[in-house]
Amino acid sequence: MVTSLNDSAPDATDTAPELSALEAARIAVGILLDGGVRHVVVSPGSRSAPMAYALAEASAEGRVELLVRIDERAAGFTALGLALSTGSPVAVLTTSGTAVGNLLPAVMEANHAAVPLIVLSADRPDELRGTGANQTTIQPDLFGEQVRFAADVPAGSNPERAIQTGLSAANGAFPDLPPGPVQLNLAFRDPLVPSPEEALPPAVERQRYRIGTEPLVMNLPPAPDELPERRTVVLAGHDAGPVAEAFARAHNLPLLAEPSSNARFGPNAVGPYRLLLEHFGPSAAHPIERVVLFGRPTLSRPVAALLARSDVQAALYQPVPVAWYEPGRRTELPLENLADLADFAGRGAGAWLDTWLLAGSAAQHALDGVLSAEAAATGPSVGSLVWQHTRGQLLLGSSNGIRDVDLAGLPAPEPAATVYANRGLAGIDGTISTATGIALGGRQETTVLLGDVTFLHDAGGLLLGAGEEQPELRIVVLNDSGGAIFGLLEHGAVAEGGRYGDAVERLFGTPHSVDIAALAAAYGVGHSVVSTTAGLAEALGQPVAGRSIVEVRTDRHSLRQLHGRIKEAVAAAVGGVLAR
Repeated sequence: MVTSLNDSAPDATDTAPELSALEAARIAVGILLDGGVRHVVVSPGSRSAPMAYALAEASAEGRVELLVRIDERAAGFTALGLALSTGSPVAVLTTSGTAVGNLLPAVMEANHAAVPLIVLSADRPDELRGTGANQTTIQPDLFGEQVRFAADVPAGSNPERAIQTGLSAANGAFPDLPPGPVQLNLAFRDPLVPSPEEALPPAVERQRYRIGTEPLVMNLPPAPDELPERRTVVLAGHDAGPVAEAFARAHNLPLLAEPSSNARFGPNAVGPYRLLLEHFGPSAAHPIERVVLFGRPTLSRPVAALLARSDVQAALYQPVPVAWYEPGRRTELPLENLADLADFAGRGAGAWLDTWLLAGSAAQHALDGVLSAEAAATGPSVGSLVWQHTRGQLLLGSSNGIRDVDLAGLPAPEPAATVYANRGLAGIDGTISTATGIALGGRQETTVLLGDVTFLHDAGGLLLGAGEEQPELRIVVLNDSGGAIFGLLEHGAVAEGGRYGDAVERLFGTPHSVDIAALAAAYGVGHSVVSTTAGLAEALGQPVAGRSIVEVRTDRHSLRQLHGRIKEAVAAAVGGVLAR
C-alpha cells in the first residue's frame, strides 16, 4: 500500500538555484497550509529548525495552530487525535535520528485506521549520510509499508511536488488506496536559522478552527415490501457510522453495535448482544441466517465465532477502500452500495426483531441486577456509568475499558457523544495523548476511559509545556493495579489452576503500586479517587473544566468470577424469554 518517490535525483533540465533551508521550509509550510493542514505538532530539535521557524511565522500570521511536545511519541499520538476529531490532515514535525523512530506506533495506528497523519522528518543532507554524523541514520522509507507515500526531499531542492503528492495520498486521493499516513523526509543544509535581518511578522489574532464533531443520526427509506423476510442481524463494528443504525431501523433488523461504531443507539440496538449470540446459534429455534457488517468488528470472540460460522452468510458494506484488511482476505461478500446490501439482507419479520429486543431487555435487566448488587465499583459498572454520563466526545482505551462499555453500556434512543477508539491496532500506547488531541481538535468536553496500565504507558502524555493550550479533558482511570484483561482470557484459567505459580500474575497481571495522585500532582492535573458506583456517578456528574483525573479503585482478582455470574444470570433470563 505504499507509493514511494525519491526526489534525490533532480531533472537534468532543472537549472533552478539551490534553495536555502529557510526558503525550502517556507515553501513546504505554504503548500501544507494550502492543502488543508491546520494543526502541526512540533517536537523540538536542531535539524528541524528551518521548519520550526517557518511554522512560527505562519502561526504569528494566524494561519496554523502549533502544539509543542517534547516526547515524539506523545506528539505523534496527539497529532493522531487531532486528525481523528477534525477529519483533516495533521502534521507532526521531528528532528533526525531516534526522534523519527518514536513516531512508529502512531504511524502504525494511523495506517490501519486510515488517519491522514503527515510525518515531517528532518534529515541531514546527502553529504553527511553514512559518515557517522551525529543523529544520522537511514530515514527514507523508515516506515515501510505503514505509509501510503514516502518522499526523500534533498537539501536545497523545491519540496512542492513531494508535499502535494503526500497530501493527496494522505487524503485518499489515489485510486484504490484509503487515506492514511505519509512520510516527507526533508533534508536541510546549514545554515538552519534565519539571518539577522529576518524577524517574525507582527502577530495577529489566531483563527480558531473547529469542525463539527457532534453525534450524527441518519434516516433511510423503509425496506421495500417485496424484499424477502430473513433472520439477518446488523453488526456495527468500529467506525461503522450512523448508516448502520439507519439500515437496521429501515430493514426492521436487530442492531449489534460496538461502542466505537457510533451506531450504538436507536430502537433496534441490543445492549449485551455478545452474551446472546449463543442463543441464536445453528441449533436454536431462531438461528441467525445472515449478517450485514458495517465497519470493523474487533472486540469479542462471540462475534468472531459468528462470522466464522459456515451456516451464516455475511456481507460487508464497503463503499470506499478500507485500511484494516487486504482484499480477498476476509470471507464476507464486499458490497459497495446500499441497494445491493438491501437485497442481501432482506427485511426482518416483526417476530425476529421482537425476539431479539425481548432477549436483549431480559439480558440487560439481569446484567444490571448483578452489577447493582455490588456497591463497589467494577469494570462493567464503570463502563456503564461512563457511557451513561458522557457528553461531547468519548475516547475508549484498549483492553478492558471498551469491552466493559460494550458489555454494559445501555444503548440510548439517540447518541449522546461522538466515540473514538484506537482500534487500528488496538494498542494501549498513546491513549492520553490521543485524547488530548481529540479534545483540542473537537473543542468540546472530552472523556477518556482507560485502565491503569494504559494510563501509565502514556503518563508522559500529561506533560504540557508552559503556555500550551489546556484541553477540556476528564481522564477516568480504572485502577485495579495491573492488567485485568488477561484474567478474563485463557491465562485466568491457568492462574486458577495454579500450574504456573506466580508467573501469570507477574508476567501478565503486571502488578504495581504507583501513586496516581502524586503523578497527577507532578503534572499539575486535578485528581480525585472513588471506589463505589455512587461515588463515580457523583464525580461524572460534575462539569468538565480543564484537565482532571478520576481514579476508580477496583479489585481485578474477583473480575473473572463477576463475569461468570453475569453470564449465568443472563443465560437464565434469556432462556426464560426464548422458551415462551
